[in-house]
Amino acid sequence: MSKLSPARTKYRKVQKGRNRGVAKGGDSLAFGDFGIQALERCSMTASQIEAARISISRHLKRKGKLWVRVFPHKPITKKPAETRMGKGKGAVEYWASAVKPGVILFELAGVSLTLAREAFRLADCKLPIHCRFISRESLEEYK
Repeated sequence: MSKLSPARTKYRKVQKGRNRGVAKGGDSLAFGDFGIQALERCSMTASQIEAARISISRHLKRKGKLWVRVFPHKPITKKPAETRMGKGKGAVEYWASAVKPGVILFELAGVSLTLAREAFRLADCKLPIHCRFISRESLEEYK
């Protein structure tokens, strides 16, 4: 089980809400030279974020610096199996992050282009959505 969860929150449970539109913030490289950008929307669980982070750090073998740009703030609840309707909202099952298209998930600095590309390819396999590899040079070409 992943330890990626908020230390404390104002409310124990939140409503489901909707995840529409594209990212307003967090859609450009802020720290590193390379990044992995979400191309679809999803509710990314803490364990999926952690699995991607571990795959990146294992491939890098303690080289470079990694930033995780998404954090699971949203508690997702679930009612027990074979429970009748009613009797309130279920207990918190896991924590998730609402990811919109365009948001940067991970950033990396201090490594070569080929090493970063391979590390992010491995991380992409762990994530539930399609992502693309971006670098500072590729972002300058679009502008």
